[in-house]
Amino acid sequence: MDANIKLGRIWGIPIGLHASWFLIFGLLTWSLAAGYFPGEYPGLNTAAHLGMAVVTSLLFFGSVLAHELGHSFVALRSSIPVKGITLFIFGGVAQIGQEPRSPRVEFKVAIAGPAVSLALALGFYGLYLLDRSFPVLAAPSQYLMRINLMLALFNLIPGFPLDGGRVLRSIVWRMTGSFQRASRVASFSGQLVAFGFIAYGVYAIFRGDFMNGLWLAFIGWFLQNAAASSYAQTSMQQSLRGIRVEQVMSRDCLRVPSLLSLNQLVEDRILSGGKRCFFVADNGKLQGMLTLRDIAAVPQQKWRFTTTAQAMVPLQRLVQVTPQTELLSALQTMDSADVAQVPVMEGEELVGMLSREQILRYLRTRAELGI
Repeated sequence: MDANIKLGRIWGIPIGLHASWFLIFGLLTWSLAAGYFPGEYPGLNTAAHLGMAVVTSLLFFGSVLAHELGHSFVALRSSIPVKGITLFIFGGVAQIGQEPRSPRVEFKVAIAGPAVSLALALGFYGLYLLDRSFPVLAAPSQYLMRINLMLALFNLIPGFPLDGGRVLRSIVWRMTGSFQRASRVASFSGQLVAFGFIAYGVYAIFRGDFMNGLWLAFIGWFLQNAAASSYAQTSMQQSLRGIRVEQVMSRDCLRVPSLLSLNQLVEDRILSGGKRCFFVADNGKLQGMLTLRDIAAVPQQKWRFTTTAQAMVPLQRLVQVTPQTELLSALQTMDSADVAQVPVMEGEELVGMLSREQILRYLRTRAELGI
């Protein structure tokens, strides 16, 4: 879930909004201003209802951000990288860079979010006790107390990838000692929860509650897809653990001279030879790496006058891995740098090249062999 709008950083973590956030923000604000607040506080005028609705919606998403920051804080304390936090139509998601290494860490990271939401619910309840004589202040406090409590309880449902599903996985992992088995159990539980939401949503639609039923079915569909994709990602990561880069990398690295024109390279090596990545070297000394993305960044009319050295990424700017690097760690490095291939270096010597395509081919081979 990539952010379309960057808001800034907290603890070095990028915070952003997905485009779908504006839809749910507008719907929530409209629902509060036109329905909830007029029903609960009919004595206030329309302007007051609208103002309270906007403030409450902003504070609600602030609460969602705090929930995700709870996960992120514990993850960072456990030396687990966090790629970013994105607010979107279903609330928020913290993109944890890797799976926890132990059931204890899994439990702590998972439970941190609901714990923050429960603390916020108590805080807003205390605030409501102080300001309940002032409807303009009491209305947001009361609503935010309820919604944070609901957020905590909803996330504790034992269905992966909800927080409760991750708590369940940590418990099964601790009991069985098998992360893979625990992931299967949590994913199956998540599928059951998702289909339960879908079934109840369809039931509500047939009873005449169309909008709520449609929303519940939509949530179920999202959870079902998220559970399936999360389990697939977890299985992939487990397949890559313990495998070294040297077992998968290509040792047949094509080198080209630094003065070769891009036009000649495209004609002779790419269109005819099917190559997609090159190392630029002179007299055996590596200068940099050149990919299709780098070539495409140069206007085609300039290919004739542009050399590989001018278009390449210099060696000092290249993300590198070693032959002994674990394959999962190498993939995470490539994700962080947003590159499709990396040179494999042993000291100052180029020994190979690792690409996402090679990793996918390795995973497909394992799947075909049933291992």
